[in-house]
Amino acid sequence: MSDDPGVAGLRATLRESPAGHWLSTPSPQLAEQLALTDADFVVIDTEHAPTGLESVEAAVRAVDAANARDGAGSGDRGRGDTERAAAADTAAVVRVAWNDHVRIKRVLDTGAAGVMAPQVNTAAQAESFVDAVRYPPEGRRGVAGTRASAYGRDLDGYYERANDRVAAIAQIETEAAVENAGEIAAVDGLDALLVGPADLSADLGIFGEYEAERFRAAVESVLADSEVPVGTLATSLREVDEWADLGYDYQIVGVDAGYVAGGAEAALTRYDESREN
Repeated sequence: MSDDPGVAGLRATLRESPAGHWLSTPSPQLAEQLALTDADFVVIDTEHAPTGLESVEAAVRAVDAANARDGAGSGDRGRGDTERAAAADTAAVVRVAWNDHVRIKRVLDTGAAGVMAPQVNTAAQAESFVDAVRYPPEGRRGVAGTRASAYGRDLDGYYERANDRVAAIAQIETEAAVENAGEIAAVDGLDALLVGPADLSADLGIFGEYEAERFRAAVESVLADSEVPVGTLATSLREVDEWADLGYDYQIVGVDAGYVAGGAEAALTRYDESREN
């Protein structure tokens, strides 16, 4: 974990109990709409979603477009005048398919504000992850004139800012990762952990049993051992409440597919009820 008080951008936001959305559809339109809710971040998934690099860049650009609108970051886009909504722009985070230097480098070159790596099970894997996210001398990220640096027009400035602003988030998804969570969280330059409830419960042999004592004990262990914020993914309003009660520091409060399906089903139900009346 970095103790540098000078961190900014998403690295700083993660310390403020943020809330975000999950994007599983390769759609810049959906990315922009999610950002317009004044979420603190939008996670663009490339591990399980059919999202390629060009779609990632389009989604990152769409989030930036939402931030550029009048009133962006001032609480005028959907969350009222809350302190969080007024704090900062929505950050685009990319969940890479694997903890791989090439994948990480390429998504950061699109202008992403942060990277999430799945299946980080040891401190050594966390160190490799951070190494890929940070420019020298803190890491080994390659330097190029890409969208992140205005295609080279702001290369010097971006190089100076990136290490203080770009966030590295490691996923805890296995029993081994739970056991090593303290060492993982202590890796310098790592900003946050994110517990993947589905994969963790599966690895524990109790898939989907989030009320099980073994699952809750694993989560509580991660929360107790971590020096950095620990978040998770909710797929329902009930889970938002449950995860908050469990003590998570931040949440992804829902998934685009769930929002669409839930809204569509609610509208159909309301129509059927109105006809019965």
